[in-house]
Formats: sequence, C-alpha cells, structure tokens
Amino acid sequence: MKNIEKNEGISIVVPVFNEVSCVTNVINNLLNVLETIAIPNELIIVDDGSTDGTEDCLEEISNRITMITHSQNRGYGAALKTGIRHASYPIIAITDADETYPNEELPNLLNWLKKYDMVVGSRTGEQAQISLVKYSAKWLLTKLANYLLEDKIDDINSGFRIFRKKTADKFMHILPNRFSFTTTITLAMISDGYRIKYVPINYFKRSGKSKIKPIDAMGFLILIIRMITYFNPLRFFLPLALFLFCLGLTRLCYDLFWLRNLTDSTTLLFLFSLQVSLIGIVADLVVKRKDF
Repeated sequence: MKNIEKNEGISIVVPVFNEVSCVTNVINNLLNVLETIAIPNELIIVDDGSTDGTEDCLEEISNRITMITHSQNRGYGAALKTGIRHASYPIIAITDADETYPNEELPNLLNWLKKYDMVVGSRTGEQAQISLVKYSAKWLLTKLANYLLEDKIDDINSGFRIFRKKTADKFMHILPNRFSFTTTITLAMISDGYRIKYVPINYFKRSGKSKIKPIDAMGFLILIIRMITYFNPLRFFLPLALFLFCLGLTRLCYDLFWLRNLTDSTTLLFLFSLQVSLIGIVADLVVKRKDF
C-alpha cells in the first residue's frame, strides 16, 4: 500500500480560458481548501490565452498563486501539461475554473490516493447537473470504452482528479492538447494496469459559456478507438473481423441458395475479414514487443 508521506506535497493545476466572471471565486475557494490540507501545496493557474479580461483578474491576485500565461490559446490539455511540468510537488490535482466541481472534496480524493494510482471525481452524485445531450454522449462513449477495455469506468472524462506527476510524465507524449486530455489519461492508465478509484461527486451548472461543442463527441469516439488500438489492438480488430466474416457468410448463403452463383462482394467480404484479422495480429505483436 502506498502512503502519502508528510514530506510530499500537492500541486493543484487549473486551466483557465475566458472565465472572467468566476475565476476569482474559484481561486479563493481553492485557497481556502488548501488551508485544510496538511501537506505542502501550491495553486498553479494557467491562463490559456484569455481575451476577456481574465488575465487582469489573475494579475490582481498573482501574489497568492503561481501564474503561467500562454500567449495564445493552445487548448485545455496543453494548459494542463504546462501546469504539470511546472509543478513543484509529486502529487497533481486538476480542476476547472467554471465553478462546476466541488473543490471541497479535494481532501477526500487525496485520502484515497494512499491506495490508488489515480482518484477521479465521478459526476454521479445526487446533485450532478449534466444536460441530457452531454449525458447521452458521455454514456455512449463510456459504454464503448468499458467494452473495449474490459473494465468499468464510472466517469471517463471528469476534469476533477488527483494523480502522481511521475505517472503523467510517463504518458505525456500521447496526452493531447485539447479536451481529450482527461479521457486519454484514463484510458492509458487502465490499459497499463494502474488502479483507479471513482469517488461520486456533485456537478454544478457552469458559469459562462461552455467551450465544448457537440462535434467534439466524434473526436472523443475516435480517440477511444485510437487508444485501444494503441494498447490492446485485438480488442478492436478481432470483433470487426468477425463481423465482416459473418456478413460474408450470410452473403455466401444468399449467393448459393438464391443466386446460385458466387459474387464478387462475397469474396471481398471474406478478404476484408482476413485482412483486418492480420492487421490486428501484427498490431498486437508490435504492442507486445514494445512492452519488452
């Protein structure tokens, strides 16, 4: 069992982009939370090229925080990576600047890090307020990830979580610069056998306008498939090959008993099935060789 030693510390990283209406409240809330944490700590705010006056708000309280500024908007994931690289302590906590997460739960999440490699605030509390559209997309993507990973994920892309800096450094080369940062680190850690704890939390209506667009759901879908083919390719390629084989078999029965002639489409379906199987096997060999 891992313990959180007294000489360890925690760095809270908050990416900020055009949150002038609420960023000061969030920072004050986090500073109050940090006073309840016994180990050394710091609050890192990464302004990701804000243009609405957020930077001015941060300048007014810069003596109480570590402030890093991007000259232009580089993305949610890029801001998190910048903050993680500049963190002074081995434990990293991330949260958002839009007043959606209950930051008072940070000490509770930190306690769970004694037994787990990452602790995620799962937006499944009694007062979790998620729109129907976002909930439906999140549910569908989570179910797909559960199937491909053969694991149970309560919240695949929560932006409220705690992990160790050395773990993030291990996956830094595959962590994207956009909103899929949290999804990627979840999938990567599960695929590599890390232990993850999901702690139910409430989730509140955000202040200001959401930066995530409906089209981003397609990006998350592609990301999940890409991550699975990176860590466990057979889990993706073999079901696809089997599906094509069954289509070919169905088409073959139709050709033989109805058309009484073997068609080109039937032959192609069997060839596609074989080709996908071989690609999956080669991909799996590459992954296994990489692990040695």
